[in-house]
Amino acid sequence: MPDRTGPGFRARVGPPSRRAKVLLLTAGVLAALFLLFVMFAGLWTDWLWFRSVSYGSVFTSQLGAKVGLFAVFGLLMALVVGFNLWLAYRLRPPLAAMSVEQQSLDRYRMGVAPFRKWLLIGLSLLVGLAAGTAAGGQWRTWMLWLNGTSFGQKDSQFHLDVSFYAFDLPWYEFLLGFAFSAVIVSLIAATAVHYLYGGLRLQGPGRRASAGAQGHLAVLLGVFVLLKAVAYWLDRYALAVKSESYKGVEGWTGLRYVDANAFLPAKTILFFVAIICAALFFLTPIRRTWAPALIGFGLMALSAVLVGGLYPAIVQQFQVKPNEQAKETPYIQKNIDATRQAYGIADADVTQYKPIDATKPEKLQQDAQTISDIRLLDPNVVSPTFQQNQALRQYYAFPKTLDVDRYGDQDTVLGVRELDLTGVQQRNFINDHFKYTHGYGVVAAKGNQVDANGNPVYTQQSLPTTGSMGDYQQRVYYGEKSTTYSVVGPGMDEIDYTRDSDPDRTYQYTGGSGVSLDNPLTRAAYAVKFAEPQLLYSGAIKDGAKILYDRTPKERVEKVAPWLSIDADPYPVVEDGRLVWVLDGYTTSDGFPFASKTVLGDATKDSLTDQRGRTLTAVNEVNYIRNSVKATVDAYTGEVTLYQWDEADPVLKTWMKAFPGSVQPKADIPAALLPHLRYPQDMFKVQRDLLGMYHMTDATAFFNGTDIWEVPVDPTVNADEVQPPYYLTVRMPDAKEASFSLTTSFVPSGRKNLAAFMTADADPGPDYGKLRILRMTSDSGALGPALTQAKFNSDTDVAHQLTLLRNGADSDVVYGNLLTLPVGGGILNVEPVYLVARGAKVPVLKKVLAVYGDHNVALEDTLDKALAKVLGNAADGATTPTAPADPGSTTPTPPSTPTTPAPGANPALDKALADAQKAFTDGQNALKNGDWAAYGQAQQALQKALNEALAAEPKNGATPAPSGQPSGPPAPSPTG
Repeated sequence: MPDRTGPGFRARVGPPSRRAKVLLLTAGVLAALFLLFVMFAGLWTDWLWFRSVSYGSVFTSQLGAKVGLFAVFGLLMALVVGFNLWLAYRLRPPLAAMSVEQQSLDRYRMGVAPFRKWLLIGLSLLVGLAAGTAAGGQWRTWMLWLNGTSFGQKDSQFHLDVSFYAFDLPWYEFLLGFAFSAVIVSLIAATAVHYLYGGLRLQGPGRRASAGAQGHLAVLLGVFVLLKAVAYWLDRYALAVKSESYKGVEGWTGLRYVDANAFLPAKTILFFVAIICAALFFLTPIRRTWAPALIGFGLMALSAVLVGGLYPAIVQQFQVKPNEQAKETPYIQKNIDATRQAYGIADADVTQYKPIDATKPEKLQQDAQTISDIRLLDPNVVSPTFQQNQALRQYYAFPKTLDVDRYGDQDTVLGVRELDLTGVQQRNFINDHFKYTHGYGVVAAKGNQVDANGNPVYTQQSLPTTGSMGDYQQRVYYGEKSTTYSVVGPGMDEIDYTRDSDPDRTYQYTGGSGVSLDNPLTRAAYAVKFAEPQLLYSGAIKDGAKILYDRTPKERVEKVAPWLSIDADPYPVVEDGRLVWVLDGYTTSDGFPFASKTVLGDATKDSLTDQRGRTLTAVNEVNYIRNSVKATVDAYTGEVTLYQWDEADPVLKTWMKAFPGSVQPKADIPAALLPHLRYPQDMFKVQRDLLGMYHMTDATAFFNGTDIWEVPVDPTVNADEVQPPYYLTVRMPDAKEASFSLTTSFVPSGRKNLAAFMTADADPGPDYGKLRILRMTSDSGALGPALTQAKFNSDTDVAHQLTLLRNGADSDVVYGNLLTLPVGGGILNVEPVYLVARGAKVPVLKKVLAVYGDHNVALEDTLDKALAKVLGNAADGATTPTAPADPGSTTPTPPSTPTTPAPGANPALDKALADAQKAFTDGQNALKNGDWAAYGQAQQALQKALNEALAAEPKNGATPAPSGQPSGPPAPSPTG
């Protein structure tokens, strides 16, 4: 090889060759085209998705608002800045002064001269692009202002409709901020141009500014000061929605005494001072002197310090502090009233309650339904049990936290058997996206019963599922675990449910949802979107194939309704032959005057947040919330439907005007779905968080902080997180009958005893969402959750039994939900105890803890035994209607009945079965009448008859039915 560094070698110096230029240009063009196609792919696939779910108008309305704001404000900013750049150049002095400073600027002027026009256009467009992008992000503010609906309620200070603060003021503040930005950028740009061309000088003799530069900059400064005057005027109204920390409330909102009597008049005075100062700036080009304007500006700054800062501090120090309670009480009352109204807690019923430690049978009869429906099955614990018993395939899974619903009158714990790709043994492109595409069916169990082994009593089970829910489309293409895309359609065989008799069963999707991949351009767009080139050329994609994505219920609803905050817990409902996910949507605002603000993510956090998920909202800090929308997502077709739930909510009405046709009227909710709608947990958690302070409706008590409540820490988990609310069927003392409710408890701030117990009626109806609070008397001595758990743990007998249970079974003890219930005039606490074998990791219920008041603690095999111990004689018959456990069993179990042979084949057996049926009927009648004594006698007669039936047919008689599948009459249940 020749020496390239020797004397004969000449390095190539100069511009690149023509070939290199062509290559560079080609690479640049290809890169630009690729970036444009990536942008196009995102926009195109979004449009196809919205059109596939029949919400194309949401996409176009939202896109139109963003593009319109981008274009208008981007162009406006570009024009304003460009005009001022052009004007500054036009006003340049004809000759620059001969000075060292100007001579040094000559080379810059000469360098800019050939590109002056393009620099002006480029800088204007660059600034306009930034401003337009920022403006496009304000599409929500624009739509709310454009479609604003009156609240029909005025604030207590300025007597303006709440809609002004919620819809109008944010838009005016955005316009003001945009105007400030335009003036400031123009001022900076104009100053630079004037300096470059000699209109402004820092050195040399004579005037420092030419007449043109002086007039131009003075007008811009005058506009700036004029905008400041507008800002002072709007600040007056912003006082009604400003937030600060006060009296233990982090988001305290609204005017206080110093605001109303110092800041408010100060802002008014500063408004007029700014107007005068702006006028002086506008007169500067005429008077040819800066002195009056600068003096005026100095006086305005001094006024801002004295009037806007010092004067309010003096009022606070010498008027408010010496008599703060008297001064602040009227404003605290305004805050209390507005906050309770904004969060829907104004109508909460508060009843004084002094729990007793002993009760009577007649009192317990009133709470028969509450007692019989005490939920032993903890949906936050038993998911692994569902997984072990009912997943049936490695690639199926249940959520970590199951759901609670009611079917008939039975509280039911249920979960969807969803596809879990981590259980697929052969992971590849085809299996992940073409073969394993869907889950299968709902598994449900009674909330108040377990079988002889401590496992759930299933009412819907197996694969495909069978049970009380009847026939429905069980394939789950859209679910909480459906986080990846699938390609389905005609001729594309997917793995369906499998069973021993039919291991190769396949299925072809006919749901109609998804986006067609027949168009090569569409396939290329999705190949870019999912960074998967095989989508472009894979032969597995047949004609008519469709791609399903954005498949979790929460993200589908958030996408079609970007103006809603969605509850973190979608739950499944089987109705009219289909499986749907139900989601609760919230409309929020941070502009309700005087209502304190809260952060949704903080207010909804509890010990189960990581299992349930978090509430997402476009505006995380809010001071107004309504459960205004009920949404459904079909698990098979992916169809999204939004139903109007709160027909009086002005925020929802505003969004319905902005997106017409996107929300269906409340009357369209299917009759079969309506009974399954429930009061949402996140809404309830926000309300209980506020009620810790705002249950105090008297401003004096609020000021003194004499009765602050807290949500107790969950004592059943090793985390410093608050206790979640629980869905239970419970009767409040002032109610005639029990109802399906959300429940929670409160403890006094810094203490562990029970301060209050609260429920929200969760059933649709006239009392839906009604908040009822039992306030414990100060001398009640009722135990809060932490003290109750401590009482359980410190009991010698309980500790001894649990130790034996752990060591004997080589298992870990897991505590279920600690339920607090008002029963028989007192407070009953019940907690299921699960054992988890260290090898299997499957919890089974083995014991039940209970305490009534502050007396005996019970750890028994069954709930009825535990209640008998803690309630004494009053518990006769007032227990969960379950038959005695099998010998050796430690858990409640439903009675089993023998199968029935041919009549007359065994007279003794016939008589025993007839007696069993009679006893069962007698027990149900007694249950309906609340006659617990008669019910107890019927239970004894039923057990006796069942024993006689088994004795009459020792070989061919029935054996106990499998879990959840009784072979004879159903187990007696208080819910029928």
